[in-house]
Amino acid sequence: MKIRPHLGWREWVSLPDLKVSQIKVKIDSGARTSALHAEEIHYFRRGHKKMVRFKIFPRQNNKNKMITAEEELKDQRSVRSSAGHVTERPVIVTTLKIGEFAHEIELTLVDRDIMGFRMLLGRQAMKGRYIIDPSRSFLIGKKKVRKEKNGK
Repeated sequence: MKIRPHLGWREWVSLPDLKVSQIKVKIDSGARTSALHAEEIHYFRRGHKKMVRFKIFPRQNNKNKMITAEEELKDQRSVRSSAGHVTERPVIVTTLKIGEFAHEIELTLVDRDIMGFRMLLGRQAMKGRYIIDPSRSFLIGKKKVRKEKNGK
């Protein structure tokens, strides 16, 4: 039997394909698909591929750090939010890294600016890989310590 790592109800992860070195996620087994906060979502074509370009603000309540990303559009899906609203969302596939573990996941792109977390990790991304301990936080991913100027 394969030993599966434990996740807390929130974790620090990275999305290396999107150049996001660190983002705090809420582990949400009630959500089928994972969701990432994205703004200024634009669709375009590159040759025969449908693409999507978007802006990511990985830190909650902080517009100073912004990443512009482009990914191939895998799908457009109707998703029902926890409030019951249905929206059409772009779906991309990207690499999720939690601690030493990395694998591809599907992510829907949506404006989560008023939500407490910039990203939700849904059950499809965790299925068969992790065990969730809802009484704990940050069991695998560690917040990176920012180096201050002047070596302090």
